[in-house]
Formats: sequence, structure tokens, C-alpha cells
Amino acid sequence: MQPIFSRLASAALLVLGLHAAPAVHAASVNGVTISEGAIAQATQAAGLPDTPQAREAMKQQLIARELFRQEANKDKALEKRPDVQALLQEARNQVLTQAWLKDRIQPEPVTDGQVRARYDAIVASLGAMEYKTRVIELADDAAAAKALARIKAGEDFGKVAQDVSLAPTRTSGGALDWISFKVPAQEGRTQSLPLPIAEAISTLPAGAVSPAPVAWNERRYLVKVDALRPTQVPPYDAAAPGIRQALQAQALERATVALVTSLLTKAKITQ
Repeated sequence: MQPIFSRLASAALLVLGLHAAPAVHAASVNGVTISEGAIAQATQAAGLPDTPQAREAMKQQLIARELFRQEANKDKALEKRPDVQALLQEARNQVLTQAWLKDRIQPEPVTDGQVRARYDAIVASLGAMEYKTRVIELADDAAAAKALARIKAGEDFGKVAQDVSLAPTRTSGGALDWISFKVPAQEGRTQSLPLPIAEAISTLPAGAVSPAPVAWNERRYLVKVDALRPTQVPPYDAAAPGIRQALQAQALERATVALVTSLLTKAKITQ
């Protein structure tokens, strides 16, 4: 169900979109000020365009929210209800926990040198060609044989993937991102692809499907190469932000694991 405040904003946008909106100013609701800054911040947080119409819609939403808050505060019986008390306690716990974690988890900063080193390592791992592929993951030989028979009979590979694949890429018809690795494929140098799948990909021309299921980790895989092209290496300046973000995520994960490990060594836990 769409949240009530989102419905209010959508309705206001629909009405205001029919008319030119004047400049948006602060509002006061029974003496409580809603500043222009708060309106702009809420508009941005909601992902709405920064237009007078959108800001006016958000202002009306904030006015409604403040009216609701004021009326709720007048109902003193609300805070005594067990369900409300439980929700308030949970909200308090979440705020305190997030504030505590923000203070305690301090990941190591990612340096420009680390970003450059990671970029160089990625570039060095690339092969001459890159592949746009689809993969269907199946439970066993029987399931793989049935799926392969459908494909050989003329069914679209992506449609079969949507019907039977066990992989998360099922919804996209088994499609993977462009990937490149050196050939012959070597363990640990296939951009996280399982080696048998990478070997199968590297032997297929564009448009071809693996003639037999590929076995790996007690599962079976059907592979199709949609397209081939010379490897396109993005310039460092274009790739650096994404690499930095990935390294920062890894640093955050390491810091979080270290904190959890430290807490576990001190805690008495029974299960």
C-alpha cells in the first residue's frame, strides 16, 4: 500500500501540475514553522524534481504531517497503548543503535593509491575479447536436459531461463554483464565466474549455446554467448568512482566484522 504521505504528495502534484505555482515560502502550522530549507530538503529526499510545483506539493505534505502530529500529541491515551509503546521502544532502540554504530564503526579511508592499484589490477586481468552472455542454472542433469531440449527445439534462451533457472538472473532471462578474462581461462582469473563456465563461454561464437550442460558445484549450467566484442577498457577517471565505492564498502564490511568479533569475545551467549 502506498504510504499516506506519498499519496498526499502525489495528489498535490497532480493538482498543482495543472497550474503555474508561485515561489514557495515557509509556512506556519499553529505556531510551528516549516522552513523553506525543510521544504527543499524534503523535496530532494523524496526524489521529486526541484520545481516550484514539487516544492509546493511537499509543503502541503509537511503541513498535513504537522497537523497529524499535533493532533496525535493531544491524544494522551495513545502513549499508554501497548502496541504504541512497543513501537516507540523499537524506534528508540533503532535510533540509539544507529548512532552508536556510527560512532564505533570507523573504516580505514580509501586512498587514491589503492584505487589506482585496483584499477591497474582489473585492467591487467582483462582479455582481448569481452562476452555478453546468458546463463541458466539447473538442479541436475534431468532438469538441464529438459531445458536444453526446449532451446534446441527453438525456444528463446531467455524465456527458458525465466521459466526454469535457479539463478538470481532468472528475471532478466539469465543475462550477465559484459565480462572479459584472459584465455585460456585460469582458476581465480575469471572475474568471479566459475572456471567451467568461463571455459565454456570462451569456446562459443556469438549466438551459440553450450552443446551440453556445464557441471559445477553440484549444479548444471546452460550457457549462451549473445555477443562478442574487443574489450573496452574505461579510462581511469571514469572507473575510479565506482572502484572507490567498492573499496569503501569492503572497508566498511571489514570494520563491521571486526566490531562484531570483538563484541562476541566479550559476550555470554547461549543457544
